[in-house]
Amino acid sequence: MTDRLKALLSSAPRYPQRIVCMTEETTETLYRIGAGDLVVGVSGFTVRPPEARKKPRVSSFLDANFERILELKPDLVLGFSDLQADIGRELCKRGVPVYLFNQRSLAEILQTVRVVGALVGRAEAAEKLADELEANLVRHAEAAERLPRRPRIFFEEWHEPLISGIRWCSELVELVGGEDVCRESRESQAAKGRIFEPAEVARRDPEGVIASWCGRKAKREKIASRPGWERVRAVLDDQLYEVKSSFILQPGPAALSDGVEQLAAIVAAIARGEKLPSPRPGDLRAAPLPADRP
Repeated sequence: MTDRLKALLSSAPRYPQRIVCMTEETTETLYRIGAGDLVVGVSGFTVRPPEARKKPRVSSFLDANFERILELKPDLVLGFSDLQADIGRELCKRGVPVYLFNQRSLAEILQTVRVVGALVGRAEAAEKLADELEANLVRHAEAAERLPRRPRIFFEEWHEPLISGIRWCSELVELVGGEDVCRESRESQAAKGRIFEPAEVARRDPEGVIASWCGRKAKREKIASRPGWERVRAVLDDQLYEVKSSFILQPGPAALSDGVEQLAAIVAAIARGEKLPSPRPGDLRAAPLPADRP
């Protein structure tokens, strides 16, 4: 190999070395495959892992600080969904390589983990992580088969308007042994296709409600006081739960580990006619968190 060719080939690293993650799930994936040192900028909503919160925060979900991103000199920016398409377009116009994922299902989440690893030269570590997450899903699916019944569950992602769970949340509810009363809406990529009138959800009479309001604490009184909901089985039996959005509303490792763990505990309790406790008086009920999770 000539010196000139060596110089040409060494002008860029074999794999990206400076990565900005505009959503949390790719940040968590990179840390979990031992590539957290490559992350130079993160979303302002980043929670997992805690050490990632020390990195410069350069974006929200719908906005980004383009100048700050350029100052970090990334050789790859990772984003999620059509909602970040305009951000990705602007970064591309400014010469930054961008990869936007659009995963919605459990299978696509596992695929995304593998692709993230391949992008940074850590395919083997990513394959191992994906296999671990998949094995965890199998474990919960097998446990669900031993439940005495499959309770009717409504997963709500937002309250006004009332939005049912995005596809991976719906799939997880059914994987752990529930019947999603709004299952048909999972095919909608956009939230507007998952909006329901409260009266329609009441008509479907869920036996359990699992709320995860994106970035906001879910309120018992807002759920129980909806017109007609005083006759909903979940309200009558006080089977109203919350799973924090940081555990379940990002399509990555958190949802397939701590998130599904909490869903499984909730659905199993409802199926057995039991009730999990409330963290504090007046709060929605919740599954216990692992000791190392906030």
